[in-house]
Amino acid sequence: MEKLSRMALIAALYVVFTILPPFYSFAYGPIQVRISEAFTVLPFLFPEAIFGLTIGCFLANLLGQVGLWDIIFGSLITFLAALVTAKMKKDYLAPLPPVLFNSFGVSLYLSKLFHVPYFYSVFYIMIGECIACYGIGYPILKILLKRRIVRR
Repeated sequence: MEKLSRMALIAALYVVFTILPPFYSFAYGPIQVRISEAFTVLPFLFPEAIFGLTIGCFLANLLGQVGLWDIIFGSLITFLAALVTAKMKKDYLAPLPPVLFNSFGVSLYLSKLFHVPYFYSVFYIMIGECIACYGIGYPILKILLKRRIVRR
C-alpha cells in the first residue's frame, strides 16, 4: 500500500507542477522548463515512481495544448527515461536519462508541430530539462539520500 500511495503522490505532484499557474505557461512547447520533470530522478530511489511519472505525464499532457502526440509519445518517452533512471548506478547520473530522452525524443514531434528546426528544439528542451532535473531534481535526490529517506 505504501508503494501505491507513493506512486499516486508522484503522479499528482507531476500533474500539479505542470498544469497549475504559473507552471503551465512554460511547461509546453519547443521552449519549455517543465518543473515537474524534477521528479524524474525519483525512480533512482523508488521503482514505483516509474509508473507514477508515466501516469502524471499522461494526465498533464492530456490537459495540455499539444494534443495526441504529446499524450502518447511524451508519456512513452517519460516511461522509457524513468526505466533507465531506475537502472543508474550513480546518483549524479539519475537526471541524465530524462534530459536526453526528452531533449531528443520530444523534439522529434515538437519541432514538426511548432515548425521549428529540430536541433533548436533539442537545445531549448535540453536547457529546460537540465534546469528541472539537475537544478531542482538532483538536489531533492541528494536530500532524500542524505536524510536516509530510503536506502539504495
